[in-house]
Amino acid sequence: MRIETLAIHAGGEVDAATGAVTPPIHLATTFRHGPAAERVAGFEYQREGDPTNVRLRAALAAMEGGASALTFSSGMAAIDGLLSSLPAGARVVLPRQCYSGLRVLAAEFLPGLGIATTAIDMTDLGAVTAACAGGVDVLWAETPSNPLLEIADIAALAAIARDHGALLACDNTFASPLLQRPLALGADVVMHSTTKYIGGHSDVLGGALVFRDAGALHDRVARRLHITGATLAPFSAWLTLRGCRSLPARMAMHCANARAVADFLAVQPQVAAVHYPGLATHPGHAVATCQMRDFGGMLSVQLRGGRDAALAVAGALRLFTNATSLGGCESLVEHRASVEGANPASPQDLLRLSVGLEHIDDLVADLRSALAAG
Repeated sequence: MRIETLAIHAGGEVDAATGAVTPPIHLATTFRHGPAAERVAGFEYQREGDPTNVRLRAALAAMEGGASALTFSSGMAAIDGLLSSLPAGARVVLPRQCYSGLRVLAAEFLPGLGIATTAIDMTDLGAVTAACAGGVDVLWAETPSNPLLEIADIAALAAIARDHGALLACDNTFASPLLQRPLALGADVVMHSTTKYIGGHSDVLGGALVFRDAGALHDRVARRLHITGATLAPFSAWLTLRGCRSLPARMAMHCANARAVADFLAVQPQVAAVHYPGLATHPGHAVATCQMRDFGGMLSVQLRGGRDAALAVAGALRLFTNATSLGGCESLVEHRASVEGANPASPQDLLRLSVGLEHIDDLVADLRSALAAG
């Protein structure tokens, strides 16, 4: 079954009790059990699982081609759920170019658990191999990366991970399951901030892990999720499941609009660089072409006038809203360095764009006007 069909039907089975074609929401926090705690219908307490999350997990596993999935209260909760489940003494190799929350987790929290991290250029396979030489438990890939849209070769990283007895985990948030299937390329675990493209409407926070195998790793992370309680509320699960149904249609338009925006920005005199893997000039274009169905709705742009020019353009935009996050119907712009706080990793001249579903002519007109004003 093709993914466009899976997105509609996985987890969306007709409700047996009522015949409803829209999945119901089960808000109960506790479920009837027998006198010796026998689970009458398979559930006991919402923190351990509920019918709405079961549907969402089935949908996400089907779309990613995985054996099982777990859902979390946020993308960061999902990342922490996996990495904090590693034993003391474990070592994780991370990309130098990655989501700022992961960098903070690696710097401030994982060391206290006895988990060491090393950040490298994940696009340099020689550097990856060298970093694994001292022993590694998890390779963490983020492709396309946030915010420079760097492209890592998932299949090559999977081979390196196997050679060193490590797991490959891949953040697939920017691509979504519609554009990229890391498990099919050899990854062991896929992470999503479902807040973004899967939810799709900027109205529900969530995260997920999808596992190639429903084995010991899944069970260990599931146990941690149960005990620490970073669970996804049923209503949030229902909203996310609703987002799955429209994901194929939305991603097609996100991709078309982003490609047109990238083409427009690439020839503007005020622009020093456009980072979008769909451009033939992008250093990761060839790899992205091999492992992605399309190139996504995210891009970033660097302005020739530095930080001041970037802020001026961001302030002059009218359709692009200055806001964090991504993947919603509306177009967003963010001066990423400002959002990252006191020690930003993003260039000061960079704006990150989440290209939405507005008419492309209106988006280009907004950018043209802002560039002229800036």
